[in-house]
Amino acid sequence: MLKALLFDDEYIVLEALSGLVDWRGMGIELAGTAGDGLSALALFKEIRPDIVLTDIRMPGKDGLQLIEEILEEAPDTCCIVFSGFNEFEYVKRAIRLGVVDYVEKPITETSIERALRQGLRQIGKREELRSLERRWEDSRKELLEKSVWELLQGGKQAVPKWMASFGAEARNVTGVTAMASNDSFELPHNPAYRAVYLRSERETLAVVFHFVDLPFAYWDDFANELDSAGIALGIGDTYSEIGDVVLSGNEARRALKSALFLGTKGAVYSCELDVRKLRQGELTEREEAIVLSMQAGNKALLMEQVELFLEQIRSERVDAEFAEREMLKLIYLTTEAAAENRADSAANPAALSSALPHVEIRAASEQGMLSVWFRRQMESIADAGMKAREQDKHAAVKKARDYIERNVSREVCLQEVAEHVGLNAAYLSVLFKEEIGETFIKYLTRCRMELAKTLLRKGLKVQEVSERIGYLTHRHFIEVFKKHTGVTPGQFKEG
Repeated sequence: MLKALLFDDEYIVLEALSGLVDWRGMGIELAGTAGDGLSALALFKEIRPDIVLTDIRMPGKDGLQLIEEILEEAPDTCCIVFSGFNEFEYVKRAIRLGVVDYVEKPITETSIERALRQGLRQIGKREELRSLERRWEDSRKELLEKSVWELLQGGKQAVPKWMASFGAEARNVTGVTAMASNDSFELPHNPAYRAVYLRSERETLAVVFHFVDLPFAYWDDFANELDSAGIALGIGDTYSEIGDVVLSGNEARRALKSALFLGTKGAVYSCELDVRKLRQGELTEREEAIVLSMQAGNKALLMEQVELFLEQIRSERVDAEFAEREMLKLIYLTTEAAAENRADSAANPAALSSALPHVEIRAASEQGMLSVWFRRQMESIADAGMKAREQDKHAAVKKARDYIERNVSREVCLQEVAEHVGLNAAYLSVLFKEEIGETFIKYLTRCRMELAKTLLRKGLKVQEVSERIGYLTHRHFIEVFKKHTGVTPGQFKEG
């Protein structure tokens, strides 16, 4: 039911109109009355009615001032004014302000109900227009989502349809990135990009269309929020050609799969993973799981996937030669994956497995021991990799921390640090969490905040510090600084 408020400085008018009109019969609730402009404005702010009926002349604040302030705060409010004899100049001003109707005093039942019906018609038209706008917006959103789905599957062929549904801003898009998660998520609102969300029971995809580039610090803060929320997100590479979002989508899903195997929360970027071998080897989902488990250094998960692989080989009754080829391929790939987890760049992958696996596998096959031999090989590679991991991880993380602290004043990413240390980026991310109890991104943000404190103590302005440590806007920097320190940069300087 619609709500109305009634304002007049004559008590008898308020009483008469309250009883004269069949409010409920017209679908209206009379929610309150007031006898002066100041009380009327306070009541309006409390009730937020759909309809206001007010006398033009009132003490405290006249009806015209009241209407002006009401319409400024709530432009859709339906306003009706009462006017006395010789007040037409006031009425003209009220009409210019946007009142729906005016009623001359003395007020009759017919005149007030006529004005109310006029107001109801306007409200009805406005609601009808809003309904049409909502339906149009829903339809537009649905068309855009459909065109983005087709873009993810059809690539360049689907670009014209996407451009038509995206609108005029399509010509301003400079790049596109796909993101994938098993959980529901949303990116912070930012005019630098527009995100289209595609949700299913299995996953949430976000396709981000960039208008301008944002610094690493912005995305690092987003990754920190995901980590705090316990959400894993795979992020594909950014492509300048819109049709290449197909590649970014596949990369995002693969990065998500890797994050789940690594037990990583927050954002995992495709560029941090060595997915080339997985593409070139054309691995099955089961084989890919084995390689990812080895990259994660998770022996229990690795052996679980090995058993599932062997069961698949048995159940599909594949011939021995095919089984041997697949097993050898996995031995070589997992050996490389384990070797990548060593900070010693001169590490020899062959030292982690049998010297002549292609010879041994034939003998094992002839003896009917193929599954046993393969299982032992996987265990041996995993054990050797874990031993190397324990030996190297402290030194690797220390080297990474030193590099970050030396380069924190510029944009630095996990991939760059991993290359400096000589480790797989995803694996370095796991080591960071194990060794120092926080993610790479959180550590990097903490280092940035420590540098910010140092610069603020030296007397640099907040804007200068924000730019120096890689934040696009000082407002964003202030939010992050306060989150980490409990005070704003300005308060920190004063303290």
